[in-house]
Amino acid sequence: MSTEEEILFEVKGAIGLVTLNRPKALNALTHEMCLALKAKLQEWETDAGVGAVLVEGAGGRAFCAGGDIVKLYNEGKDGGDYPYHFYRDEYLLNLAVKHFTKPYIALMDGIVMGGGVGVSVHGSHRIATERTLFAMPESGIGLFPDVGGSYFLPRLAGELGLYLGLTGARLKAADAVYTGITPVYIESAKIDELKGALSGHRFGNDAHSEVSSILARFASDPGAAPIAEVVGAIDTHFANPSAEAILASLEGDPDPWAQKTAETLREKSPTSVKLAFLQLRRGAKLDFDDCMRMEFRMVGRVIQGVDFYEGTRAVVIDKDQSPKWNPATLEEVSDAEIEAYFAPLPDGELC
Repeated sequence: MSTEEEILFEVKGAIGLVTLNRPKALNALTHEMCLALKAKLQEWETDAGVGAVLVEGAGGRAFCAGGDIVKLYNEGKDGGDYPYHFYRDEYLLNLAVKHFTKPYIALMDGIVMGGGVGVSVHGSHRIATERTLFAMPESGIGLFPDVGGSYFLPRLAGELGLYLGLTGARLKAADAVYTGITPVYIESAKIDELKGALSGHRFGNDAHSEVSSILARFASDPGAAPIAEVVGAIDTHFANPSAEAILASLEGDPDPWAQKTAETLREKSPTSVKLAFLQLRRGAKLDFDDCMRMEFRMVGRVIQGVDFYEGTRAVVIDKDQSPKWNPATLEEVSDAEIEAYFAPLPDGELC
């Protein structure tokens, strides 16, 4: 499939419509798709005929399930430079989304994970449907919650962001709305009508407010959020001063939720868990651009390591779900090792 077929661009009335078009791969991002979307956003930024942009995924199952992890694994495990170039241009795309001045409407219908988060959550307007399934599962493949996770996760209420980043917990629509990740809920049956209203609108001088008003006409209540029942426990356990202390706190709590969460953490890459902990604590104090620079430093070391390829093998390639992490426990991962991921890059920073 050519790049032209993998990502589709169309101007409908006043709307620039982007369709991520790899439904068999859950619309996973390729390097070429990242480059094409960034270039199109730059073009539409100065196109007076485009009042807003709407991004959606083809196929009904996924908005975007992440980056093309299989290609990253195949190209990178033997030392190839594809992962470096992919992550560099993916992160530059995340910056372009964040700084896009016109309304950027992410229709987060279906699976939204990893790289799909990076091309949705930084947009000005984010919509959940009853099919939304949101997660940042990177610690389970030896990575970390990237694509701007350093910025948006610490800015969720309390310790929700750290909980989501370390555990990879999955959120359905009500939880996504409750956390603020997707402020608006619209039933999927109303999407075509919504798109018609947006494309037929004549934008004035306050396009962001105009889009918000249109979305409000179609919005409804997603119902009770299950995560609300454990927010207190999340804030208690994940406020601890280290990843090791969080795990110990959970292990010492007999509540079934705490025990299950502790088990989840033990399954993740110990390096990734400690790395993500420090990443999110630091990200809370950085602006968006500095967060992306930090993540580029981090990913440059991750793709030269072991856990990313072992985690991808176990979860995505062989699917045996039994990664052999190295080091194997949190206690074996030194603070000095983690600090090295944040050091300046010898070959230049992201931007």
